[in-house]
Amino acid sequence: MPDVVANRKTLVLVDPPYYRLYKPTYSLSRYPLSLGYLAAQVRRRMDWNVVVYNADFVPRSEPYQIRYLSGPGFASYLANLADVSAPIWPQAAAVISSYRPDVVGISCKSQTFASGLMIARHVRAANPAATIIVGGPHAAMVGKEILKHEEIDILIRGEGEATLIDLLAAIQAGGDLAAVAGIIFRRDGRIIETAARPLLEDLDILPYPHESAAASLHDYALYPREAFSHVFATRGCPYNCFFCGSRNIWSRRVRHRSPANVVGELEGRMAAGIRRVHFDDDTFGVRPDYIAELCGLIAQRCGDLEWSCELHVNLVNEETIGRMARAGCRSIQLGVESGNNEILAQIRKGFTIDRAIAAADTIRRHGIGVQAFFMVGFPQETEATLTDTVAAMRQIRGLLSYSIFTPYPGTEAFEYCRSRGLIGEDFDPARFNHQSPENCFCEHIEPVRFRALVARIEAMVDRNNAPGVLSRLFTIRQAVRNAWRNVAKKFQIANSKSQTNPKDQCASLTLR
Repeated sequence: MPDVVANRKTLVLVDPPYYRLYKPTYSLSRYPLSLGYLAAQVRRRMDWNVVVYNADFVPRSEPYQIRYLSGPGFASYLANLADVSAPIWPQAAAVISSYRPDVVGISCKSQTFASGLMIARHVRAANPAATIIVGGPHAAMVGKEILKHEEIDILIRGEGEATLIDLLAAIQAGGDLAAVAGIIFRRDGRIIETAARPLLEDLDILPYPHESAAASLHDYALYPREAFSHVFATRGCPYNCFFCGSRNIWSRRVRHRSPANVVGELEGRMAAGIRRVHFDDDTFGVRPDYIAELCGLIAQRCGDLEWSCELHVNLVNEETIGRMARAGCRSIQLGVESGNNEILAQIRKGFTIDRAIAAADTIRRHGIGVQAFFMVGFPQETEATLTDTVAAMRQIRGLLSYSIFTPYPGTEAFEYCRSRGLIGEDFDPARFNHQSPENCFCEHIEPVRFRALVARIEAMVDRNNAPGVLSRLFTIRQAVRNAWRNVAKKFQIANSKSQTNPKDQCASLTLR
């Protein structure tokens, strides 16, 4: 259980349920990294109790199936959101109330805002004196509109670590909230927006988020070890994809943690027994020189660590991928999105489908697995462009991450769709997410036809990603590498007095 000291004020940070609304055995089985950063910062800087509650977690959850999310699961999701007495809401409120919070902070994406509101209503009923704060991507993109909901007292807009510290200090001292940069709040019926807060320039000053997880996370002992295997090396993305809201949160200016700071965190993860991590950056590294320096240090200090990341297609070349492979990279996610070059140009991906397929081939040649993100249903989509995307999915020969185009409030894509009459004034973000069967924002395909087409794609993706099929995704090079490792291990046992390091032999015998 989290460390809670009597006579201290208490902050409870909440990630609202989402997957659990679809099915009780679906779950977000990981430590929410954004809340981890906030909790670690408050624990370092303030004399407050801090609790992180991932309300979307259940132990021993099952893998998601896309056809279920867009089928019977969606009906369950809507039913839970419509029923204030559905068991999940009082259950979550009871957990939060058990810590007797002075402040409750709820982090919301657009698709979890309705869920976060339901949590806020229950928390307000059980804890009338608590201050309820909302932050996260939805708050950054929508702003003061959120405060139309009376359950919410204060909104943190954008990067939260410094803002939250100042806000809690003001709450504790009874100070003037108008002096806290980066917030929007309600006073005497008026909504007040304070000055914007500059982004943190030195990310190295932030504590490692996982180091305080055991002391902060509700039900910490029930989480699998892999739940604590995600890290950030950068914030911000320089690219300008039509549909993305990242720039509303981090801006397009990329800030890098120093390689030494990142590797220090990786060493801590390894000391905790973790041997594989994932970089959650929008785009890993961004600069080739930074990737080179970071990979060199990982190889030097974290030799047994394996890791994965998302990389922009245009950063893929033999030198960079070779460097990443030698540093332990075992899987790369590529944001391909469409198999049609006209669509790729319209959504400003900055590459062609041939370039993306070539990038996947380069990655595989270095023994690294490929996972490709594809999105269907862009406003410009036609049946012909969908056919091109299906063909590209098959050519990529990797894991497929599938989604339906969703215009989130506050993004350029949302305004584009609204200007063309694809979004009405009654738009409800809760009903539209990347697997929603109600999604259809196409100018050239009718909704019923679109649903029939994407149902076939969803079935293909589920077949492609099924456990029995995944074995074929291991490349010949990986198989040979593993075989030589086994040979080297046997050689080491039989020749324990030899001066030759079998690991070196293994490396020298893998395919180039």
